[in-house]
Amino acid sequence: MSPQTLPEGIWNCLNCSTLKQDTNGVVIMIDARLQKELVIRTENRVGLIADISRLLGDMGINFSAISVEAANSGAVLHLITNSQLYARDALRSAGFQVAEREVVILELPNRPGELFCITAALARKDIDIEELYATAPEGSAKALVVLTCSNNGKAVLMLRGH
Repeated sequence: MSPQTLPEGIWNCLNCSTLKQDTNGVVIMIDARLQKELVIRTENRVGLIADISRLLGDMGINFSAISVEAANSGAVLHLITNSQLYARDALRSAGFQVAEREVVILELPNRPGELFCITAALARKDIDIEELYATAPEGSAKALVVLTCSNNGKAVLMLRGH
């Protein structure tokens, strides 16, 4: 069954507390926002993440989310921190090539089915998810989800109920 053909009652069946559906089928979520993500493309080497973590940690900058993909001799890091501008400037000063891109940040209840609710809602509105990473520490009430999609702005507006 494709997400576009999900039965109307699926939202209640899954007990997705994050989402509500109005009479027009618009899905509403309270905490969805656009934010800049830092993207570093660099040579892969032993100690790379340690060096970046120390550089930012020494400045009092904390990671909210990090994704690392190493392939062959290259590495791509995606960073969300508590101070993106300072982190960007520090990384550039240290010689890293840092790009910025817009991502969607979601905070969801850390319960089974919540990610399904969001991804199915986006699919129903024909919004394609291009990349997604998340963290949900065991026992934590919240999960942080970072994603990019075919239309980030439309996704945030839809999830906020606009």
